[in-house]
Amino acid sequence: MSQIRINKYLSLSGVTSRRGAKSLIEQGRVSVNGKKIDAPGFIVDDEQDVVKVDGSEVSPVEEKIYVVLNKPRNVMTTLFDPFKRRTIKYYLKKLKHRVYPVGRLDFDTTGVLLLTNDGDLAYRLAHPRYKVPKVYQARVRGHFKQESAIQIDRGIKLEDGKVGKASVSILGFVRNTTRIRLTLTEGRKREVKQLCKRVGHPVEELERVEFAGITSKNLRAGQWRHLTQREISRLKAEVGL
Repeated sequence: MSQIRINKYLSLSGVTSRRGAKSLIEQGRVSVNGKKIDAPGFIVDDEQDVVKVDGSEVSPVEEKIYVVLNKPRNVMTTLFDPFKRRTIKYYLKKLKHRVYPVGRLDFDTTGVLLLTNDGDLAYRLAHPRYKVPKVYQARVRGHFKQESAIQIDRGIKLEDGKVGKASVSILGFVRNTTRIRLTLTEGRKREVKQLCKRVGHPVEELERVEFAGITSKNLRAGQWRHLTQREISRLKAEVGL
């Protein structure tokens, strides 16, 4: 290939789709030979140039890999952290191929995290337009009532001006907290925490228990497994690939 546009290079590297590459570049997360770039049409030499995303070097892949990790608490959902905090990369040492997280889980949030080097699939799974279902279980402060569940289901304005919503089930009460289950189909940044805080019930613990039907069943915190071919096919069908 030798000379190639940076957005195609990132797609072939499994970081994201060509369309998603534009967003990464605009956010200043892509560098070539140590210099940040700002144009998706930037030309790179795939034999000589060093391309990095979020500080980690990337290169075209030959084999597509699909993984689910049970993310532990207080771990960064990145492959590199300038403040030296533990990242998900620590738990993927035995995986010979580099994979990238599909979306993000907050530092203190646990549970299902999908990782892959299939950029097109990752982009669609994370994009709100495809309405991929994500299920969370949360322990929130106070006595959460059905009125709050209805309010969240109808939709609440978020910090970015978008309207977030989720279907909520009340699982039980423990002292001055409530366990609830939420199903979202857009998954905006810190959406669960924002929704619960807006109705007066800040989140104290949060776990994602399901992503597009994929769970972390039988995986201890920090463990991962390859997805089955059936699971991969189901994910692709979910987003029209």
